[in-house]
Amino acid sequence: MVINTNLAAMTGARMLDTNQLNLTRSLSRLSTGSRIVQPQDDAAGLAVSSRFTAQMSRNTAAMINLANAVSFSQTQDGFMQKVTHALTRMGELSILAMDVTKTDTDRSNYSVEFTQLQNFISDIGTKKFNGVSLFFDTGNDVTIDSDANMFTMNALDLNSAAATIGIARAYNSATSGINTTSSAAAALSNIQTAIQNLADMRAKVGANIQRLDVTRSQVGLLNEKLATTNSRILDIDVAEETTEFARYNILVRSGTSMLTQANLMPQAALQLITGA
Repeated sequence: MVINTNLAAMTGARMLDTNQLNLTRSLSRLSTGSRIVQPQDDAAGLAVSSRFTAQMSRNTAAMINLANAVSFSQTQDGFMQKVTHALTRMGELSILAMDVTKTDTDRSNYSVEFTQLQNFISDIGTKKFNGVSLFFDTGNDVTIDSDANMFTMNALDLNSAAATIGIARAYNSATSGINTTSSAAAALSNIQTAIQNLADMRAKVGANIQRLDVTRSQVGLLNEKLATTNSRILDIDVAEETTEFARYNILVRSGTSMLTQANLMPQAALQLITGA
């Protein structure tokens, strides 16, 4: 029995401090929902989680890019649908102008509408989406994942003068419109080619949209699995942590009581000295 060194109180204080730290950590985890509140809680896990979080953020940005690219492609197709209607009407006007019962005045009237539709198609070729040309001779690159890999969309050019494309110039050999039966026949031939080429272009747009949609779905799936893995690292099991909190809470209360008792032990030595 000693007075100067109260080993029981020292041990009790040390255990109380440890349990108090554990109780505070458990309380912090329950308050935040995260098992890593401080870096020292799981240094390696924190590093992995930080990397996953950054990758998910980049994936989310890539999904936005993909969604915007889909909107871009859908806008392209919407305009090409209008071109299809215009070409269809131009073909109809060409056939009407080839009617031998029509006068040159009739053909001139048909030609007025025909020319306006030509101008409409040419104007479509200059349209832009947020300042970016919708119809171009090279494909735009779209970022498709967190590593900045690219997908090059099929190019669409409504402005080419090549006979194999010729949509905006569907009247190649009929620049004077459809004022005569011969010019109407030439225009009709070019229009038929243009309609086929336009259909090919719409098929390319459809392929672009399909690729963008499946890629976006793939990136979304990857983000979901990364979030699942990240949750295993970061998130607490509430039921388990609540049990730990209750245990440490009891230990702290018990330790406080026992430390009080340990601090009273030197008084027994005093009683021996004083004879009280």
